[in-house]
Amino acid sequence: MFYWRDLDSVPKDFGPSVLTLGNFDGVHRGHQRVLQQVVEAARERAAAAVVVSFDPHPAQVHRPESAPELIMGLDDRVETLAETGIDALLMMRYTLDLAAHSPEEFVERVFVRALKARAVVIGHDVRFGRGNSGDLDTMRDLGRKLGFEVIAIDDFGASYPLDVTDEDGDRRCSSTWVREALEAGEVGTAARILGRPHRMRGEVVHGAARGRELGYPTANLAASSQGFIPADGIYAGWLVDEAGTRWPAAISVGSNPTFDGVDRQVEAHVINRPPERVQDFDLYGQAIIVEFVERLRGQIAYTGPEALIEQMKLDVERARGLLSTEQRPRR
Repeated sequence: MFYWRDLDSVPKDFGPSVLTLGNFDGVHRGHQRVLQQVVEAARERAAAAVVVSFDPHPAQVHRPESAPELIMGLDDRVETLAETGIDALLMMRYTLDLAAHSPEEFVERVFVRALKARAVVIGHDVRFGRGNSGDLDTMRDLGRKLGFEVIAIDDFGASYPLDVTDEDGDRRCSSTWVREALEAGEVGTAARILGRPHRMRGEVVHGAARGRELGYPTANLAASSQGFIPADGIYAGWLVDEAGTRWPAAISVGSNPTFDGVDRQVEAHVINRPPERVQDFDLYGQAIIVEFVERLRGQIAYTGPEALIEQMKLDVERARGLLSTEQRPRR
């Protein structure tokens, strides 16, 4: 996949293309359906499949005080978009200057001159250009004027469902729903919307070493780690080290109320480590991935270390049993 961070990086002879526009935070199942259709439409037209996206998220520029927490960091978004089969990704830096472009200025500059769009695939709720003044009808008008086809998502029919069934019935897949699920600790629901377990990525840093003292050493993610932090609690999941090895893990999210003065953190205890690696299993400084499979319980303040150790033992055994029956997801 070609990956460009600005228009000047797009080769002058690139194109033609079939493209789509969006933030794609989470790259959930709804996004995946759109991107699959972009790829198929591109192949039919002997063109390149292209995604145009933005960094930072426009809400972080226009209303930073109320912008939603992102589901995934930029690295994961790029990696996950690449896995959909697209040929190129243009990740434009979102600024107030870019936001000031009229719909026609933006489309002509980016879609037509830079990417030589043969077709544009968008949803009925698309908004673009200054003040979000451009919509689907605007895009169709521009397509007729500038010479590209406009394909609305619903034109593809219902071959690829956008809905996930939950206890309230069917609901359209969305980044908002993923955030709601993670805020509630419902990582299983989030995984069904995403089509894969929710993940965080970050460097392992030194913590207070309480887990090691209690017999359950943990890999602590740096505060700068990427990815939405789920609700406080204990989770079963996977830790992926820099070598790509997947380890079953019991994951703690929160401030550990049994001890005072502990900041909110994400830490993972690897279970089922081979005996020969117990002493040399050192992840400090590594960039790891933590995937959340199921929430085991919320956080509880215990009367002392002894009670906490007993609960940690139960958590690890429950996580081990749950993960031993789960098919390990592949990336």
